[in-house]
Amino acid sequence: MAPDDAQGHAHRRDTEQRRHQSQQAHQGHDTHAGHGGSHGDHAAAFRNRFWWSLLLSVPVVLTSHMIAGWFGYHVPDPLTWIPPVLGTVVYLYGGWPFLSGAVSELRSRQPGMMTLVAMAITVAFGASAMSALGYVSAELDFWWELVLLVTIMLLGHWLEMRALGQASSALEALASLLPDTAERVGPDDTIEEVDSARLQPGETVLIRSGSRVPADGTITEGTAAMDESMITGESRTVTRGSGHRVVAGTVATDSAVRVRVDAVGEDTTLAGIQRLVAQAQESRSRAQALADRAAALLFWFALGVGIATFAVWSLLLGDPSSAITRTVTVLVIACPHALGLAIPLVIAISTSMSARAGILVKDRLAVERMRIVDTVLFDKTGTLTKGRPAVAGVAAAGATEERVLALAGAAESDSEHPLARAIVRAAGERGDLPRPTDFRSLTGRGVQAHVDGASVYVGGPALITELDLDEPVPLEGPTSGWRDQGATVLHVIRDHEVIGAIALADEIRPESEEAVRRLHEQGVRVAMVTGDARNVADAVATRLGLDEVFAEVLPDEKDGVVRDLQQRGHRVAMVGDGVNDAPALARSDVGIAIGAGTDVAIESAGVVLASDDPRGVLSVRKLSGAGYRKMRQNLAWAAGYNVIAVPLAAGVLAPIGFVLAPAVGAILMSLSTIVVALNAQLLRRVDLAA
Repeated sequence: MAPDDAQGHAHRRDTEQRRHQSQQAHQGHDTHAGHGGSHGDHAAAFRNRFWWSLLLSVPVVLTSHMIAGWFGYHVPDPLTWIPPVLGTVVYLYGGWPFLSGAVSELRSRQPGMMTLVAMAITVAFGASAMSALGYVSAELDFWWELVLLVTIMLLGHWLEMRALGQASSALEALASLLPDTAERVGPDDTIEEVDSARLQPGETVLIRSGSRVPADGTITEGTAAMDESMITGESRTVTRGSGHRVVAGTVATDSAVRVRVDAVGEDTTLAGIQRLVAQAQESRSRAQALADRAAALLFWFALGVGIATFAVWSLLLGDPSSAITRTVTVLVIACPHALGLAIPLVIAISTSMSARAGILVKDRLAVERMRIVDTVLFDKTGTLTKGRPAVAGVAAAGATEERVLALAGAAESDSEHPLARAIVRAAGERGDLPRPTDFRSLTGRGVQAHVDGASVYVGGPALITELDLDEPVPLEGPTSGWRDQGATVLHVIRDHEVIGAIALADEIRPESEEAVRRLHEQGVRVAMVTGDARNVADAVATRLGLDEVFAEVLPDEKDGVVRDLQQRGHRVAMVGDGVNDAPALARSDVGIAIGAGTDVAIESAGVVLASDDPRGVLSVRKLSGAGYRKMRQNLAWAAGYNVIAVPLAAGVLAPIGFVLAPAVGAILMSLSTIVVALNAQLLRRVDLAA
């Protein structure tokens, strides 16, 4: 096995192991649905149990003597069997997920939500059964409270599993982006329809208008407007032509292109995104851990209050019947479903939202920390800039600027040098290029070709010296200014006469200026780190309005820059391409890798932006703040509810005549769960692209 294959196999094996561990960790929560079932399966199981339990609960409630007394009707004696029989069915069938979940929790010595629910319904069932058999007072008949409690608990879990299932569907949606078949181009230009899974790197496929790209690759022929919204979250199409890279799942919207396959299967960008989404759904955040600890504490709190309540009412007040009633009510109120839903729902919804917006959350802790970041450190090349040269200026002497650029583009058209490609691209945008002949590459100096009957040279200072030429006075000012800004200057020579000069520099992304401005509006400092010369870095910093610049920094020294900022008391988010910046990404408080591609699964970054747009940092920050607010609101509601309701359930206001019935406790508990669920759903209103 090749080293790369071995690494890929190991990564997939580790991913599967993490997934299996996550499933084991949630066995107590999802025992009823099987250990390997999806959230969708769990939601369906809870849904079915809920509806059946609700159906069976209706006759139990209607034949309850307490309900009949409230509404003034009489229950015939032949119907008195309904509550104990149907109540037992609801307890065993509807309550089974909680009973089996409690067993799993107790076996792992981690009592929590399921244990509390199981304790409450078991106490209610035991008291009701003994009452029906005549062993205790009829006042301890809790059948209708029991069935309502089970039904409401099932409803709460159904809501939770459905929300988690909606987040998990993001993975299924990503998988559905890949077409089942592809049109492979044969050696003799024949088209053969094959299974997409059979494609191999190096093969060429035809992507017709309206078709999806079956694998990552490079366009070899044609130009098309590509819809990349499923990967980047950007709704506008992007023009891609020969030499441009396209990723699996994107759509050619207006014309056909031919693509040379570079990556297939697990090596594609889409597969990497799926792994990150899965990993994000399995990872646990600090807030989730806090909620789990709170649930465990609540168990012991409820158990202690329950024992104390029973002891006070039975031993001190001499009222065993009220003791059981109060104890059951305490256990009902203490069921931590609102607390349990507070964090998972927010995480599930935010994970789904982020995936659809092109924000791939690998580490939830990174997202949680993003809201407190006060300094964003951008790498320059490939992040704030496009990482490729572009024509930054044209100056002419003895010809028009358009003619200078056209001659240079024609002479460079057969060259593969990045600077040549930039000149050809810029010249082509202004019009058609003349056809060159007799092209020659002058190694280390430039190129030469015949264009429109003239001998045209394009090159740097070495070419000027070799041809024994001098730079015309009109060009001295512009070229001097370009060099001061760190741009590369090439001269255009026609028939032994310097007629112009072209400046080439790394092109600043048009979105970078807005990203910096909006971060400043939020009170965040923006810095840049680069290995480029000081004058080049300062030119970019001046144009973007950066607060601090670290120039001439080697890749292995970038983490030192992050450490320096942290030692000054800053909370730092590092934004880079995820390869050379790996140490800095790992050291920063929040590591953000920008740009989709083969490096989408970079281990050092906590967040990966699927697009190259630096404004994605703002979306991460907005998601962090909105998610944190919802978590805090839900935790405050859930915890506050229990703090107030449990003492009332214990009967602290009994001396003034206020006694909280178990049924009322169940209803209040369910309302608390619904409030938390609805509040979490409001997170969907946040527009991450705004």
